[in-house]
Amino acid sequence: MHHTLVAVFDNRTDAQSAYDQLLSTGFSRESVRLSEANAVAGSTTTAEGKGKGIKHFFQDLFGDEHKHHTSRYEGALARGQHVVTLSADSLPEVERAADVVEVFGPVDIDEHSDGVATPGALLTGGAGSRQGTTQGGTLSAQSASGPRQGATAGAAMQRDTSASATIPVVEEQLRVGKREVQRGGMRIFSRIVETPVHETIGLREEHVDVQRRKVDQPISPSDAAAFREQTIEMRESAEEAVVEKSARITEEVSIGKQVSERQQQIDDTVRHTEVDVERLGTAMSDDDIYYREHFKLTFGASGGAYDDYAPAYLYGSQIAGSGKYAGRRWEEIEPELRTDWDSRHGGVSTWEKMKSAVRHGWDRMTGRHGA
Repeated sequence: MHHTLVAVFDNRTDAQSAYDQLLSTGFSRESVRLSEANAVAGSTTTAEGKGKGIKHFFQDLFGDEHKHHTSRYEGALARGQHVVTLSADSLPEVERAADVVEVFGPVDIDEHSDGVATPGALLTGGAGSRQGTTQGGTLSAQSASGPRQGATAGAAMQRDTSASATIPVVEEQLRVGKREVQRGGMRIFSRIVETPVHETIGLREEHVDVQRRKVDQPISPSDAAAFREQTIEMRESAEEAVVEKSARITEEVSIGKQVSERQQQIDDTVRHTEVDVERLGTAMSDDDIYYREHFKLTFGASGGAYDDYAPAYLYGSQIAGSGKYAGRRWEEIEPELRTDWDSRHGGVSTWEKMKSAVRHGWDRMTGRHGA
């Protein structure tokens, strides 16, 4: 079944904030619509075309049987207000959207039509319609089964917010997770470095030396060959330096990761609200009369004053009215109450002294003692 939520805002900022919050909480852009102020007013072709589109939108939403709804929302736009609409497939989704929108203070369109701005809410859906006021403003939810069915089978119920107030009970929950963060690291890289090398080596060289010397002696028979041509050749040699380079791997540098796990203790606090209920009255109440009579019979002989024990009676009645301890037995909650009492009144009166008065306040409110 298809459902639609309609919310009216006095200013553009609140309407845009509600629109953006709906998108950020998981609703798609196709399901959320923001109708600008004065969209149905104007005389140009563009304004008229836009106005007709919005008019048909509200007509399709509320149907012919609910023309007064259509005229109210068209009138809201004409007065300069802004309308946020959301379509969803289920009523819980519409209710979730209503909780989101109420934060931004939608206005009561019915009251505005009379010239008075008062918070209120209109909810229509399912087989009928229901109307009630909320502190957030006007919210209208329409089912896809059609406003015609809702109008015929619907029943209205009105609740005056001026006669009621709500205190939300909020409780924080601690969820510990983990995420990966960058904490630096190492990088290795290589480069070529030239280093001068100085070496000394001894080199041998040969040189041909030709010497002439004068000789004066008779030729011998063995020198008879001296009168023939001949050639004697002697070559010079020398050593030169030869440089040869060879590369060798002398070291390896590797980079990698070592994974280790550690345990970390998370110490934090979570908050919650406690709502205590206290009865008020201009004259002495029946409870006060009952507590004074109980004091006279129980503690009066000890020399104490009723004003000393009154906080204990009141504390017992308050915790009995608190939802935190609803349905629990006194023996079960007494250790908690002792700790709470000592934190509040430990410097004035002890739990052992006031426990009986607290118990009678508890019994009085839970019906275990008659008036």
